[in-house]
Amino acid sequence: MNKKKNGNVVRYNRWGYIFLIPFVVVFIIFQLIPLISTIYNSFFEHYFKNGLTEIGPTFVGLENYKTLFTKGDLFKYFGNTMIMWIAGFIPQIVVSLLLAAWFSDPSLRLKGRPFFQSVIYLPNLIMASAFSMLFFTLFSTVGPINQILQSIGIFDKPYSFMSNTGSARFLVAFMNFLMWFGNTTILLLAGMLGIDTTYYEAAEVDGATATQIFFRITLPILRPILIYVMITSLIGGLQMFDVPQILTSGSGSPARTTMTLIMYLNKHLYSKNYGIGGALSVMMFIITGILSIIVFKFNQQSEK
Repeated sequence: MNKKKNGNVVRYNRWGYIFLIPFVVVFIIFQLIPLISTIYNSFFEHYFKNGLTEIGPTFVGLENYKTLFTKGDLFKYFGNTMIMWIAGFIPQIVVSLLLAAWFSDPSLRLKGRPFFQSVIYLPNLIMASAFSMLFFTLFSTVGPINQILQSIGIFDKPYSFMSNTGSARFLVAFMNFLMWFGNTTILLLAGMLGIDTTYYEAAEVDGATATQIFFRITLPILRPILIYVMITSLIGGLQMFDVPQILTSGSGSPARTTMTLIMYLNKHLYSKNYGIGGALSVMMFIITGILSIIVFKFNQQSEK
């Protein structure tokens, strides 16, 4: 009898491995091989001079990494990326928590809740390129925003939003906030709806206020989802490209203060500088891993 059971288990396991084959093949071809190739290329000098003459590939060891730290403005573009991500993520998580709390509170009896949940998620479905072109038109010097501000007397002449560091970074952060707060709200709402209502009932019997219930019950239970949202948002922030690329026409204006790490990488790949591009990709991989571990460890310590 045991032999039959063991045989059935082995047979079922075999089918599991068979179903895993497509994922493994796709992972190896589109992720593992490119990752190994990128790391390999980062140790070589390989670029096209004037776009015509191929230089290399010549093994140079860690010279590409040295160039990034000494001449590549790596820290400047990393700082730009983090500033714009933080400026968009803080309002994103605050607004998402408030909306999720309102939608999940049965005592409010909100009418049309499914409709509003669908509406706030819609910006996430719009392509970033279309969103960027819309904002580029709205906030241009001859756009409707400038016309409105001039008509109510705030500005005497058109304000160039793209020529000022603060306003340009604000627009990038604001667009990322608008595109992603709906997705974050749905995730947090799903977590809140899964919380056992007996916790809330017991807290109310003990005389806890709504604020105390939110901070003492809801947030601690939501911690795993909050960690997931923060890490995925951080990874997405480090990969920020399409919005500032289109909004500034790839220049990172003004004075490259909206130039992100991926925009910087794109310039090297566009000029076919594979060595520096590979080194920058490896550095981004390391930075993403380190920051994700820090966020995860910080939240683990907060639980103790």
